[in-house]
Amino acid sequence: MGDKLHSIDKAIIMAGGFGTRLRPLTLNIPKPLVPMMQRPMMHHIADLLKKYGVSEITSMLYYQPESIKQYFGDGSKFGYKMHYVMSDADYGTAGSVRNAYDFVDGRFIVISGDVLTDFDLSKAIEFHESRGAMATMVLTHVKNPLQFGVVITDKDGRITRFLEKPTWGEVFSDAINTGIYILEKEVMDLIPHREEYDFSKQLYPKMLKEKLPLYGYIADGYWRDVGTLTEYQEAHIDCLNEKVNLDFTYDYEKVQEGVYAHKSAEFDPSVIKFSGRVLIGENCRIGKEVHITDSVIGDGSIVGNGCDLNRTVIWRDSKIGNESNIYLSVITDNVNVEPKVKIEEQTFIADKCKIGKEANIRAGVKIWPEKDIESGAIVTKSLVWESKWSRDLFTGSRITGISNIEIIPDFAAKLGASYGSILGQHSSVLVSRDVDKSARMINRALISGILSAGVSVSDLQVVPIAITRHRLKNGAEMGGIHIRKSPFNQKMLDIIFVDKDGKDLPNAKTKTIERNFFGEDYKRADFEDVGTISFPERAIEGYTDDFLSQIDIDMIRRSRLRIAIDYAHGAATTIFPSIIGDLGIDVVSLNAFIDPKKCTRTADDVHEAADRLTEVVVSLGCDIGFMMDAGAERIFVSDEKGNFLDNQRLLTLVTRLFLDVYPDTKKIAVPITASQEVDELCKERDVKVIRTGDSHLDMMKAVTADPEIKFAGGTKAGFIFPEFLFACDAMYSTVKILELMAKAEAKMGDVSLKYPQRYFLSKRNVSCPKDLKGKVMRKIMEDTADQERILIDGVKIVFDTDTTLLLLPDRARDIFHIDAESKSKNYATKLVTEYEEKLNAWVRE
Repeated sequence: MGDKLHSIDKAIIMAGGFGTRLRPLTLNIPKPLVPMMQRPMMHHIADLLKKYGVSEITSMLYYQPESIKQYFGDGSKFGYKMHYVMSDADYGTAGSVRNAYDFVDGRFIVISGDVLTDFDLSKAIEFHESRGAMATMVLTHVKNPLQFGVVITDKDGRITRFLEKPTWGEVFSDAINTGIYILEKEVMDLIPHREEYDFSKQLYPKMLKEKLPLYGYIADGYWRDVGTLTEYQEAHIDCLNEKVNLDFTYDYEKVQEGVYAHKSAEFDPSVIKFSGRVLIGENCRIGKEVHITDSVIGDGSIVGNGCDLNRTVIWRDSKIGNESNIYLSVITDNVNVEPKVKIEEQTFIADKCKIGKEANIRAGVKIWPEKDIESGAIVTKSLVWESKWSRDLFTGSRITGISNIEIIPDFAAKLGASYGSILGQHSSVLVSRDVDKSARMINRALISGILSAGVSVSDLQVVPIAITRHRLKNGAEMGGIHIRKSPFNQKMLDIIFVDKDGKDLPNAKTKTIERNFFGEDYKRADFEDVGTISFPERAIEGYTDDFLSQIDIDMIRRSRLRIAIDYAHGAATTIFPSIIGDLGIDVVSLNAFIDPKKCTRTADDVHEAADRLTEVVVSLGCDIGFMMDAGAERIFVSDEKGNFLDNQRLLTLVTRLFLDVYPDTKKIAVPITASQEVDELCKERDVKVIRTGDSHLDMMKAVTADPEIKFAGGTKAGFIFPEFLFACDAMYSTVKILELMAKAEAKMGDVSLKYPQRYFLSKRNVSCPKDLKGKVMRKIMEDTADQERILIDGVKIVFDTDTTLLLLPDRARDIFHIDAESKSKNYATKLVTEYEEKLNAWVRE
């Protein structure tokens, strides 16, 4: 028992969650009442509060409140007072706590009712008091901080920055917000009453801005957000393996080492084989020749003769028939499993189901309540992709997987229904694709799922994604999807989700789609409300008209340029020739026909195509050569002298041309990975450089947020000219560069000769498993604490005016990028080697 604290005797438990991602476990009970080692998760939280001196608890209720009231009552039977506050709407985390204003009269604790933790709260309270804090977040270190709010503190624990749901490049620490807060009552006065208000999104940013005493305490001990079915199973395994310092054996007797049973349980230990840790509940009955490993048997449940239970959780009053075999699964209340049933891993069976004799429930199956599975049935589905998508579907706004193995038609139909559910019936969406036959297959399956949700579809068919974005910018659809073969790997498919304004779908919406998908919580429309399909006729015409209206056609015509274009066998071949044909340009076209087998290029393919393009440019006397990617988002360039420009150099030269032609430009945007040459160039002209994260979405956000930004250039061969579109468009970028050359009366090669490269870039990658990225980012922050840093995406260290080093965790792959740039090539190489050794050492620790 911990020391009783007199400074805090009141707490608020957040107990209103739906538990969508825990379905089917939460279909009939609220998430806080889901049992963990025989008792509700919220019971363990209340016990923890009681242990550290809390005597009065207020529970904030929203979903299935009566169940929670019925379990806890007034709290007296558990040794504390329990009050309840019902919300009539979702007021957010802070807004909900504000509704309990009258129940607190001083300092109090806020904690979620659906986490599992054994933190020593007395130490957190002592820290809060010693710092004179107004609010203290309790923090912990985790391996993968992406799903949480990352918090950065100074040496005294004062919070200097935090990021809600960061990308890997923003994980400047692996210390995350656990949702446990120690607050003074004055904090309540900062929260508007009966308005949606969130701790992380509104309250804490407000406190930071106003320099109020906001602190973070890093707690030792166990903490897990039990938010998914996998987390629920892993939490039980941790409890069984004694990783959680809570007493789960209370009224149980020790039968043998690691095995605990209620005294009312009936079984003969001499004819049962136990392995690992086992918990057997009240009034349980277990037959003979049973093998039980690392499992929990709930109150009133019966296990027949000859059963094998391995890493299995059984709730109350369920019956397991003779000779049944269950592995790594969860059986909820009142389930009847008849004899000789086999239940494979990651299976979740909800209340009052009946599983017939000799049935086989295959891995990954979820069965909703009151289902009756016939004897001998095999309940199955393809789980190749299911195992891959066990935690996250999206990388940014994109889902990428192996074509027809991970991304298959039934996956796509389910995804389409999950997406359609967030839009609502009678709305409409836009879909498009590239020329790949797998993309066409998945496109049709996605459409089927969307239609089933009562959402109509406008199908653009084969067009570049830029046209999809352009249509959404000016159209009535609520969002869009573009399916393409990955430009990097011909076995992979990309499914790209776009919001109703044409920009990438934001993180909040992708997470909602994931919850719908994994919880299988999507609505089907009645048969008369199923959506319809249409095929917009003027999307390309509207794009072309807007395109040409933004270009100085006469200037380009007068320049009488000759160019070479490699279309990479992509969709631009069906659109761009008619656009560029109006500009009076002599065009040499390469790979200008659709070929699904060639729209993905390997690195060797790209080098070969680049050599061929430069050869054509030189031999035919072209003024410039362009190579598009198959999706028509990025362009690669050969100058008139046959030099194939690397992406950094291309960015510098296009930026220089743009600023020469538009000298009144006030701001441009480039990613954190862009060369310092851009900064020097802009400094000479008094142009402000806005640095963004290293993604297309980050660049789009920048040009959208600030209308003074007239140009954004990336280091991956993408350019944004927001006068036309807020996204990368290879077709528009090609013509815009031609316009810049015509107006500046300059060619790329001449500009490059006039302004030689001044900086050297040394790059290297270090392998780093995803689970270690957060730790490595924390080590980087600690190691560079006394150095000048730029924290936008990854950690960029400024050594002097000529030298920087960027340490950037890759968003998708298990690697760290190390980029050193300096006017001294040797110094850049030295820095890369030095930090490669450091990162490798941190990974190994």
